[in-house]
Formats: sequence, C-alpha cells, structure tokens
Amino acid sequence: MKRYLLLLAGFFWLVTAYAQMPDVSKIRVEQLSDDQVIKLIAEADRRGMTDDQLLQTLGQRGMSAAEQQKLRSRMATLRQQGTGKGSPKTDSNTSLTQTGRQLTGGDTVFFSDTLQASPPDTSRASRIFGAKLFRNTDIRFEPNLNIPTPKNYVIGTGDELLLDLTGDNEVSYRLPVSPEGTVNVNYIGLISVAGLTVEEAASKIKQQMQSTYPQLRSGGTRLSLTLGNIRSIKITLTGYVTRPGTYTLPSLANVFHALYASGGPSEKGTYRNIQLIRNNQVIQTIDAYDFLTKGVQPGNVRLEDGDVIHIPVFERQVEVEGLVNNPGIFEPLASETLADVLRFAGNFAPEAYTAKVKVLQITDRERSVADIYAEDYSTYIPKNGDQYIIEEVLDRYANRVEIEGAVFRPGKYALTEGLTLRQLIQRADGLKEDAFMARAYINRLKPDNTQELITVNLNELMAGNDQSNHVLQREDRVIISSIFDLREEYIVSISGQVRHPGQFPYVEQMTLGNLIQMSGGLAEAANIEQVDVARRIRRNTNEGDSVLADVVHVRFDSREEALQSDFVLEPFDMVSVHTSTGYQVQRQVRIEGEVQFPGEYTLLKKDETISDLIRRAGGVTEFAYLQGASLQRNISDALVAQGHTALTGQSRRQLQEIEREQAELQNLALENTLQSKDSVDTKLFFSNYVGIKLDKILEGEKKYDIPLEDEDVIIVPRQLRTVMVRGQVLNPNRIVYQKGKPLSYYIRQAGGFTAKAHKRKTFVQHANGSVEGSSGGYPEVLPGSEIIVPTKPEREKLSVQAWVSMGSVVTSMAAVIVSLLR
Repeated sequence: MKRYLLLLAGFFWLVTAYAQMPDVSKIRVEQLSDDQVIKLIAEADRRGMTDDQLLQTLGQRGMSAAEQQKLRSRMATLRQQGTGKGSPKTDSNTSLTQTGRQLTGGDTVFFSDTLQASPPDTSRASRIFGAKLFRNTDIRFEPNLNIPTPKNYVIGTGDELLLDLTGDNEVSYRLPVSPEGTVNVNYIGLISVAGLTVEEAASKIKQQMQSTYPQLRSGGTRLSLTLGNIRSIKITLTGYVTRPGTYTLPSLANVFHALYASGGPSEKGTYRNIQLIRNNQVIQTIDAYDFLTKGVQPGNVRLEDGDVIHIPVFERQVEVEGLVNNPGIFEPLASETLADVLRFAGNFAPEAYTAKVKVLQITDRERSVADIYAEDYSTYIPKNGDQYIIEEVLDRYANRVEIEGAVFRPGKYALTEGLTLRQLIQRADGLKEDAFMARAYINRLKPDNTQELITVNLNELMAGNDQSNHVLQREDRVIISSIFDLREEYIVSISGQVRHPGQFPYVEQMTLGNLIQMSGGLAEAANIEQVDVARRIRRNTNEGDSVLADVVHVRFDSREEALQSDFVLEPFDMVSVHTSTGYQVQRQVRIEGEVQFPGEYTLLKKDETISDLIRRAGGVTEFAYLQGASLQRNISDALVAQGHTALTGQSRRQLQEIEREQAELQNLALENTLQSKDSVDTKLFFSNYVGIKLDKILEGEKKYDIPLEDEDVIIVPRQLRTVMVRGQVLNPNRIVYQKGKPLSYYIRQAGGFTAKAHKRKTFVQHANGSVEGSSGGYPEVLPGSEIIVPTKPEREKLSVQAWVSMGSVVTSMAAVIVSLLR
C-alpha cells in the first residue's frame, strides 16, 4: 500500500512540474540536434515518463500534432541506433555533407526553458517600455546557427571544424576540438587551435599540412576551413534581472539573446545601462533604447564563455499617461528632456492637447502638481517619479458658425474676421425658393454662456439693408425656416371603391380626377352616381352648431368622366366612393363526403340553405352518416354582417388583420388554459365548426336549415364506428361504438380517470362539431364522438404561515364564543 502511495505522489509531482511549462508551439523538431533530443529522452526517463506522456505534456503546452509525430520518429530512430547514452559516432575522415549547423555540449535555454514557468507579469512591469520585447512568447531572440562562418570567431573546446581540400587533392575532415584545444588530422597529428580565430586556425593548419600535401604550396590544392557544429557557452546574468542565473547559450549568441533568455530587466532594472563584464572588467555598456526606438544595436557584441551581464537598478523612471501613441513607463537619462520622453512615448495622439503637459511630482516632503508649456518641452529635465498626463483638446471650436434651414448648403463654416450674415448666406449658395423671408433668427451664445435670439428680416437683408446685415460671432447659429416648416402638411384622402385607397400629398389645383387616378382608378363596384367629398369647416361656428364637415356630392355619367373630373380639391378633403346599389360578388361553397356530386358550388341567392345545396349535389349516398355531418365556416361574423358587398380594398384588408389578431389572442389563451404537466395533455382548440343536424334538416325542420355563406364547407362523413377518448385517462385511445352505452362505459374502456382528471368538466364533442358538457349529467355518446377529460386545476398548498394564521383566527373565534356563553 505504501508503495502505491509513493507512486501516486510521484505522478502528481511530475504532472505539476510539467504543468508549469510555457508555450512550446514555436519549437521545430527538425531544428533540434540529436544531443538535444537525447537529453530530452534522458530527462523524461529520469522522471519516469513514457513517450506518450511526454508528447501529451508537450501537446498541452502548444506543440502541434505534426511536430509531436516528428519528435516521436526522431526518438525512435535514436533508440534504434543505440544512442540513448550519447550521439551517434561518425568517422572523422569520411566525406561529409553538411545539412545544418548544430549545437554540441549541452542543451540551450531556448529549449530547456520550456520546462520552467515564466514569472507572472505585474501590471506595472507590463507597462515598462521594452518589457514586452523580452517577455513576448510570440517572438524568439535566437541566434542563427547557419550564418556564414565569422572570421573573428574564436575557436574553443566543443566546436567542430570542417576542413575541405579541393583541387589536386580531394578530402574532407570533421574535426572536433578536444578539451585540450586541439584537433586530430589524419597523417598530420594534433594541432592546437583553441583561442585562435577561424582565419588564424586555417593559416596554421595549412602550414602544418604542407609537408603531407605539397600542392598546398603551389596552389594546386586549396584549403577551406569553416565552422561546423558549435559549442555551448555559460553566461551569468546578475542584478535586477527577471530570472537571474547561469544560462547555457550557443557560442554565436549576443547580449540580446541572453537578455531574452532571462526575461530582460526586472521591474527595478535599467534598460539604459546594461553592463557586459569579461575577465572582471566592464567591456561594454548597452543602451536597449537604441534598439527599441531606432532599431540599431550598438554594443550588442558576441558573448564568450564565462561572460557576466549585470543589470543595475534604474536611476530614474517617469510615467506618461493619456493621449500619446504609446503610454507607459520610461527611463530617461540625465541628459534627456521631456521632448525625448514624449518621443519614446510615440509623441502626441491626434486629439491630444499639446499646448501644455500636466506633471505630478514627488518632492522631498509631499506631492505637487505643475504645468509644463510647449516651449519648455526641450529644456525640462524629467525627475524620478514624474507622472505626465496628456489631456484632450477642448470639445469646442474657436471659429465656427452654423447655418441651417432653407439654404442650398446648410452646415458649419469658418468664422473669418468681419464675416456678416449676408456673406454667410452667399457661402451657403444662397436661399432656397421656399425660404420664409419675413423672419430669420440668429441664435447667439453670450459671454456668460446664455443664449439670445436676434430677429432678422430677410427681405430687408437681401435688398441691401446694412442694418439687418449683422456681423457674426463665434458659435452663432443662423436658422432660416421654410414655408413648409411653418404649416401643417397638406394631404387628401380617398376611401371606398378604388383600387388603392389611402392618403396622398396635396398639391395646388389638385382635382378629384387626379386623386382617383393616383389611387389606381375606380373599382368595379364603385357607384359613380354619387361621390362624396367631405371638407373641413374653416369658418367660426357657434357652440350649438353640430356640423362637423361640409359634404359636396359629385355625380358622374361614366368612369371616364370621373377620371377627367376637374372638381378642385382643397387640403384635407376626404373623398368617399360608395358601392353601387345591388352590387354582389359571387359566393362559393364546397360540399364533401357522402353526396352524389361533391365539389364547389356558387350560391344562387342570399338565403340559399343547407338543404338547397344538398339537393343541388344530388342528395346523400346510402353510406352517409347524417348525425355526423358538419358545417365549417371560414369567414367572420363581421363579414357576414356586412353582406360581402362593402368590404373591398383597404376595408377587407383591415378586417383580415383584425381576424389575425383575434386568432393570435385565441392561441395565447389556449396556451394559458388547462396546461397539463403530465405526459397526457388535454389539448383544446377554438373550432370553426358549426354544429348542424343534417338528419333533421333533410326531414324538413326549417329551424335547423340555416343559410349558407361564402367559403362554407359542408362535410358529410360515412358511417362512423368508433369513439375517441383522450385527456386525463389512463389509456387514451379509440373504442368501438356500442349503441346505448353511457359515457362511463367508454371511460372504463380507456382505463378510467387519472388522479388529475377533472371529472365534472368532462365534455363530448360530436362528429358534427357540436359540444355537450356534463353539468346536468354525462351527455349521450354517438358514433364518431370524442370524449375529452380535462385536467383538474392545481391548488396552491397552504404554507406554514397560512396554517398559523388560520389557527390564530380559530383561536380568536373560540375565545369570542366562550366569552359570549359566559
């Protein structure tokens, strides 16, 4: 048991360690050396991880599936070669094809840093200018290992030299530099190259090989010495560094590579005085602002093994907030001014107030506020802790005037010296024809920000009256009204028997014929013998006068005369085109089911009844179930009452809209009526069926023989033999009809009532659409009937407070009764 607990604890420790790995999505497996992959395998083996667990962990940190597959293949290949304890060996004297320079002597921080967590960024540290460069995981400051061999590169232990002889002699050597600083060349022996540049080493090797290859003296054989795989070096970063310590880097790395590997300066570290120490002496000082602001890298020299990079604390920091292009925390030198700080911050934003900058300072005793004006930007020396605030320009105009209304180009204009009202109107391309010339206004802003109105007569102004030609001031707003703005919009309307009734804009000298033509012409049912024009009363009336409008009757002999009518209309006239006397449209009904000739029929008279239609359809067949016949009425009672004659055009559309609204209200009511939460729901609907008794109608009983209406549908079914039971019963289904059986028989056949059944509200809907309730006892069941058992409404349970209240009432009543009895 203890063994399992130890294994479990080790597994959780391993998961926790790998969970801290940063993003490895930038790693490319083909760029890793065999040594790097072997070290990764060894580290995973040391931690007891399988390949699948290692790849899964790398995938969680961002490595793509394709790169995981490449890494799996590389690890499998190296294991097959038996290189689990080291890299594969090659013959140093065989001809080589260089596929890419690699790093020897240990893994670099650029891969091993994936096994450690990046420190969290505080809000202040993230605002320091330059911090994002060294802490941005989307960019990689890595040395290019495949650059041409630098001539001044100093060879050291762990490097590999590629020696090629061409010409009369053809041979290639891969020469690793031993810990003693020598290379072993076949037939030559050991040659010391450590501490030499590549150029110096090539000259020394050539001199020693001339005895074996005499053609080197004559030039018949040429020698080429280049750098193969490079060594790793140890660099130490101290001071105010984000992650201080010793780092393993490629020997081609420079200062910026080391800064990136360590996360750069910390929150207190300087970016302006980074020191490179070699052999206990400061050999270079780096100012990162040269790279951050100009892109140049003076002092960014190549590192050597044992170098120390020291980052002192900053001397001064200032903060720039507000409307600059790059707000943040900056580190000016003692010789730099506020103008330099603003340059570091990307200068002012377009909407910034540039005349002065507000600075919050820290003195020896307290805080203070000061203003720095634009002429002092280049001389003001920032102090440590200064906080500069760049504000926004005022939301106002120094030279704006505005004109609106009846001019051709209303809008804002520049106020020039001595600009007058007449000149502003000319700049706006003049007055429109509908301008109200009697009066215009100048809305002026007074010195105390209150407003005043100055009245101007445009007739006098445009006639050259200088007294009306006011000199404009800043923020003046000139308002010139249109004559149409000063009166109610003129309209006329037409209703009744026209194709497109409605309202139309009124124009002067508009005639009745124009309005009829604009409405699409007269409808077929139009009565041209009397067209009414209702006109507004514009005279003064007495209080007892009940007249609401003047009506003018217009008569036409033909439709063409109506279209050519020259009767002049006035604003707000209302034209009514009535329906011709006796005009009727055809009405159609349909009969379906067990009749001799089912189909659609046109009604011959207004009072045509059901029996008349049955006779026209040839009577019913021998299979007709008369008691189940039904009448479906699809039109509203309002349309029936109107007699189908007056409802045309807009009136019919309005009625249809009302019917749709009523249908929506009915649907809404149904959603809130008798909703059951059980699996068996009682579904009710508003029926458009009219319960008729066709058997009694055919027997000649007139009181049941009702007149038909447009779109009525009569359905005569065949003999029905079942009864449907649904709602709150245990087994809703269809049951074979048994003559004389009561409703309770069919309820029993459906399993009986459920616990939530509202028994007293059970009702029967017959096949003809009529409905009978059970208030006076259960109704008779006929063939085709449908028995519906609704849900009992839920009763709200009494709460504890309600019971307490009832108890108090009962106690009080008992006390009263006892006192009365005494």
